Amino acid sequence: MLKKELPYFHIGQAYGGCQEWFSTWMMREGGCGAVTACDCCIYLARYRGMTELYPYDAASVVKSDYIRFAEQDMQPYLYPRPTGIDKLETYMDGFAGYLRERGNTRLQMQGWPGEKSLEDTKQIICQQIDHGMPIPCLTLRHKDPSMEPYVWHWYLLTGYQSYDEHFLVKVVTYGEWRWMDLSLIWDTGYPRKGGLILFHDGDGAGRESD
Repeated sequence: MLKKELPYFHIGQAYGGCQEWFSTWMMREGGCGAVTACDCCIYLARYRGMTELYPYDAASVVKSDYIRFAEQDMQPYLYPRPTGIDKLETYMDGFAGYLRERGNTRLQMQGWPGEKSLEDTKQIICQQIDHGMPIPCLTLRHKDPSMEPYVWHWYLLTGYQSYDEHFLVKVVTYGEWRWMDLSLIWDTGYPRKGGLILFHDGDGAGRESD
């Protein structure tokens, strides 16, 4: 069995941030994109030395700082909107604006559309996690009722395990984590797909081969 998990962080008892903490209905309902970006910033500050990305103490994240960070710093770039942040490009444009604001030129992004094959997606997830990068993931509509909590939702992938014919990913959202089968996530049953955001740290890590 192959298995790799990224280190992470707790906020009280929560595993990362949670959009249900936010002060406005719009952010509680549509703040998932901002949450994934906030969690990525804390991770990158804490484990990759990009301390400029989180203006508080990344070594000891507290709920009040996290809420302030999401609502005051990240929301202007990844804000709720009527159709949600429903395109990879919209997410990357917003997050890139925040990176520029913080003077970060190291982190670069590319989209991995949901139309990519399952096998290629398994490989790119392994590559990203092996290079120490969390992966924002967008699911739009989905045919399986068990995926209802993840419909029209951004969440993070922070690990993988592969055994026999199974390939599981560690899904982080709502302050919790769980292992899920990638084939379930990826086969939405609808022509319009979401996809992944791939990060690399200026060294080519995570960049799709030409």
